[in-house]
Amino acid sequence: MNSPEEKIISENQGETPELTDDGTMSLTAHLEELRSRLIKSLLAIAVGSCISYFFLDDIMHYLTLNVGKLYYMKPGEAFFTYIKIDVAAGFLIALPVIFYHAWRFFLPALTRAERMVLGIIVPASVVLFFVGLAFSFFLVLPVALKFFIGFGDENLQAMFSFGNYFDFVVMFLLPFGFIFELPLIIIVLGKIGILTSEWLKKYQRIVIFLSFVIGAIITPTPDIFTQSMIALPMILLYEIGYLVLKYILRK
Repeated sequence: MNSPEEKIISENQGETPELTDDGTMSLTAHLEELRSRLIKSLLAIAVGSCISYFFLDDIMHYLTLNVGKLYYMKPGEAFFTYIKIDVAAGFLIALPVIFYHAWRFFLPALTRAERMVLGIIVPASVVLFFVGLAFSFFLVLPVALKFFIGFGDENLQAMFSFGNYFDFVVMFLLPFGFIFELPLIIIVLGKIGILTSEWLKKYQRIVIFLSFVIGAIITPTPDIFTQSMIALPMILLYEIGYLVLKYILRK
């Protein structure tokens, strides 16, 4: 009779995996499983890109809300930038599928309790990532662009290149998506024994100070209000990770 681990792996791959003598997956089986998950994730991105292609005009409308007209300086710049936008949007659409396959890859190595925790964490991580992107795009990015455009005058006017503007937006948004993953990172590190709730409480004041330092670095404007828009969510996310680690995981 197959062990629970064998059943889970068989469901994942659709065939009996190569197991070692102690009943765990061999290196070859792990690599095969990883390859399968990567291919499915890439296919999900391709499907997402096909879907986003039909909404490129709407996507461009929202991307250019804060700058208006854009320009392209090279013959192929507009074409290749549209492709990058389409693939980036496809990646965001496929993100739940990508997280799902990452979860399924690690599933056989987890206990029942860990599966239940991860089953909550994975959807939450997707939501947190999108919340971080939305927070940055609708609240922080307009302030940053207004600050940079403010350096212009009647003799010096801003003229944004299509490709450079998109690269700027992507590099500006992604850090916020990952910052909002802070509770997930804390929980994972706590689960594997690297962090404890006592350690988090001990360095709480330092984290609060560093949050405002990071807020000052990320935001281009010197006012405390804009910096607080970054620092306060980071502190709140840190506290959420601390509470989960202390009262749910008992670490």
